[in-house]
Amino acid sequence: MAGWRRRMDRPVRRVLPRSLLGRSLLIVLIPLLVTQGISLELFYGNYLKVVSRRMSGSIAAEVALTVDLLNHYHTAGDRSWIMQRVRRRTQLDIGWQPGWRLTRIGSSHVLGPMDDDLAQALADSLGRPTYIDWIGDRHTVHIYIQLPDGVLSVGAPRKRLDVAPIWFVAWAVGSTLLLFMIASLFMRNQVRAIRRLARGAELFGLGRDTGPIRPEGAQEVRKAAVAFNRMQERIFRFVAQRTAVLAGVSHDLRTPLTRLRLSLAMMPQQGRVDAAALRDDVADMIADIAEMERMIESYLSFARGEGAETPVSVGIGPLLEDAAASFRRAGGEILSISVPVPVEIIVRPDAIRRVLDNVMQNARRHGGRVALSAAPDGRVIMVCVDDDGPGIPPDRMESVFRPFESGSGGGTGLGLTIARDIVRAHGGDIALRASRLGGLQVRIVLPL
Repeated sequence: MAGWRRRMDRPVRRVLPRSLLGRSLLIVLIPLLVTQGISLELFYGNYLKVVSRRMSGSIAAEVALTVDLLNHYHTAGDRSWIMQRVRRRTQLDIGWQPGWRLTRIGSSHVLGPMDDDLAQALADSLGRPTYIDWIGDRHTVHIYIQLPDGVLSVGAPRKRLDVAPIWFVAWAVGSTLLLFMIASLFMRNQVRAIRRLARGAELFGLGRDTGPIRPEGAQEVRKAAVAFNRMQERIFRFVAQRTAVLAGVSHDLRTPLTRLRLSLAMMPQQGRVDAAALRDDVADMIADIAEMERMIESYLSFARGEGAETPVSVGIGPLLEDAAASFRRAGGEILSISVPVPVEIIVRPDAIRRVLDNVMQNARRHGGRVALSAAPDGRVIMVCVDDDGPGIPPDRMESVFRPFESGSGGGTGLGLTIARDIVRAHGGDIALRASRLGGLQVRIVLPL
């Protein structure tokens, strides 16, 4: 079975269109054609055949009744009265040609069910030679019946036999074409949105900034465009932050390296060495090296990120308790921990602990005490870190997230940058505002 599928797969792929638009239109067109084909077959194959047989049978029965009456009453007056009554009651144009003989038998033209059904009905009802003329008159079908003493001519209105309106076929084909055109317009709009998304992704992969893609089309396509725009924004922000960090590395490391270079240059090359001065110089160099190690570790931590850790489901309460315990060990003071409702979130635990630690250590360095709280708000959870420190001016609440902007308190200036980077990698965000305790509030929003 698997081999048969593989053998059939290649010819089918050669026949099928390669584009999404072509395949979508094919998916729309095939059901339309199948539906119309079934409808036509049911209508023409069953209903019209039944109606045609019944209408032909009705004409044949009236003609047979007329023939029986003419055979029973042989006088000229009786036959004239019979034909007059037949013309008036049955709408059949009856004529009598005495002594005539039919030179042709059958039908003048093959029209399908109508011709066959009428010929069969006359044969079953009369059992006499007949000739049917379908093309001599557009509005009348002429029937000639051979009787022993002449030919009976019957003119039947075509509308009593014509049961195959061509307008039904035209309506079926026209409706199919109309629906196909409407579906083509809709599918073209949907495919155009997908093509635009693919084009934007290709240009973005080539390093060309084409700006955000305008969401359009179906809901799923719009969501894909919005997700692509967010991904593009995150990547641009990621690259900008890494570029800023690399640009700042040389600047920050230049100062301790210069001090080391000066210290080495000023050390006595020969002669007696002052032991106390040497110890002071060595201590300064060790301090510079320690500072460089600390800065390099911060840079590496920022560059590595937290992508290697696997997200798991954890409770927000235990996370805050772990962060508070670490904060107390570092000499900080926790005022309160408020988690009214136990909530489970899917995060990278170590990364979130690092976010909380960075934020709380900033508060400790500025001499503040910390209060922790967490509460769900719709489809997100709000984690707030409040302190009673001096706070920061409102005009600097956004700029401190840039690398090296918040390093005046003794840090490297990357703590808040790393924290925002981690939170946004989780699909959330982090912001600063005035605290109810009088200091600064760090609000962390994480999706549930």
